[in-house]
Amino acid sequence: MKLNTITRTLFMGAGLSLALAGCSEPEQKQTSQTAPEQKTETAAGEPQLADVQELVRGNGAEVASLDPHKTQGVPESHVIRDLLEGLVNQDADGNVIPGVAERWENKDNKVFTFYLRDEAQWSNGDPVTAQDFEYSFKRVADPMTASPYSWYLGYTHMENAKAIIKGDKDKDTLGVKALDDHTLQITLDAAVPYLVKMMGHTTMKPVHKETVEKHGDQWTKPENFVGNGAFVVDNWVINERIELTRNEQYWDNENTTLDKVTFLPIENQVAEMNRYLAGEIDMTYEIPNEHFRRLKSEHPDDLSIVGNLCSYYYLFNTKREPFDDVRVRKALSYAIDRNVITDALLGQGQKPAYFLTPEITAGFEPELPEYAKMTQEERDAEAKRLLEEAGFDESNPLDFSLLYNTSENHKKLAVAIGQMWKDKLGVSVDLNNQEWKTYLSTKDEGNFDVARAGWCGDYNEASTFLSLMRSTNTSGGVHYDSQAYDAIMQKAMTTTDEAERSKLYLDAEAQMAKDMPIAPIYQYVKARLLSPQVGGFPANNAEEKIFSKDLYIKAE
Repeated sequence: MKLNTITRTLFMGAGLSLALAGCSEPEQKQTSQTAPEQKTETAAGEPQLADVQELVRGNGAEVASLDPHKTQGVPESHVIRDLLEGLVNQDADGNVIPGVAERWENKDNKVFTFYLRDEAQWSNGDPVTAQDFEYSFKRVADPMTASPYSWYLGYTHMENAKAIIKGDKDKDTLGVKALDDHTLQITLDAAVPYLVKMMGHTTMKPVHKETVEKHGDQWTKPENFVGNGAFVVDNWVINERIELTRNEQYWDNENTTLDKVTFLPIENQVAEMNRYLAGEIDMTYEIPNEHFRRLKSEHPDDLSIVGNLCSYYYLFNTKREPFDDVRVRKALSYAIDRNVITDALLGQGQKPAYFLTPEITAGFEPELPEYAKMTQEERDAEAKRLLEEAGFDESNPLDFSLLYNTSENHKKLAVAIGQMWKDKLGVSVDLNNQEWKTYLSTKDEGNFDVARAGWCGDYNEASTFLSLMRSTNTSGGVHYDSQAYDAIMQKAMTTTDEAERSKLYLDAEAQMAKDMPIAPIYQYVKARLLSPQVGGFPANNAEEKIFSKDLYIKAE
């Protein structure tokens, strides 16, 4: 009877996500590379283009900022990717390709040299130089910037980065140097074979020094903005829209087709869906899960479902009672029926998650933890035993708050899991939803009991997920402080043996399963409505790196 109650609750809906963080690059070669063709040819040659080349897309939430060194979210990265270009980009299949850097080389995976293209310009006509990247990387490391993603720079192992971030060394000692206007050298304090992949992340985008220093935090306003991407900010109405127009100074402007891109911060998935069906939007951020089957039946040509390098999980505040007790954390995690969520509730191809790192991560071959090998009935029984052992039962029920960012999908999932906890464990959950910016702040400050979270890979390698759980990490609102885990990851980050590193990644996942700082729930797919008139969509890009410069509108 309980399963039927839970299943009925689950069929009401639940969702995908506004995950934290950006996405990045799969495997790259260390020699120069050429950019891909911008449009796919048809049998008749080039596709027939619509007269009006304007794209309107949902973006899930109002962005916290458009400063790449002040952001940590996916909605922000989607917009910034069009406005600013880093050393490297990514093609439709997720391969690293040249961006501002035409080519690169490295010595012993410790000294990387990037050769910048002569024709790269800022939107005001200034040349993009190696000095711009040197300034920008130092700005990220500078504690005065208070970048929420400064930790990412530390994980590149750029020389002195971690000491600078801590305030122990001056930013000018960072291992980055402009050898001349078009040659940038990065020196690491440890070998990082995937360093080039990491250079495509939002945090590694350059900013225009004179503009930032002149306007301070106001530099991203349309009237002040100077960027080096394919588009510039033309209009920004908070909580309504961000409109981008072509950057005529962009080095590859002649191969850019769209003239305008509009991002809409729509948090209600039903409203977003209805606006798409009314012809107001070309691409949604996601879809309301309870409408998935109907959309699949009635609008199959508009439904896009692709794999995604992201994990959805609940985060326990291990610094707050009673979540400092591993028995409580394990009880709540075990009682979540992940198969019911992925099969009955989501039903789009998502996989139940028992570890943080998604299985599609390059080179990652996970081993199921012991609790994942149990039947759900066995997990439920163990969850009840653990919670009673921790002192919670009918006479002393567990009562706590679950934080999530405003989204109908997140709400429906929270309601469903809350029902599981209530039916199986007698737990009472107070749902606390907050808009995106407030949610990020609340979580980062540790002002929560349990919080919804999602993480998308910053590059296609397991450390992009596992580094999140290190105690030194300053992003994602993670409040897990394990010396054992830190030691495993420290060893993984310093070894030059690929086989040993892969084993250490598995050890790190095993340590998390033992400590349970998070309750992994599912591995993503990305489902959205996408107009058949939108060409160039990167369906094979697992990290969802969508560059509007590669998209175009086909004639109907």
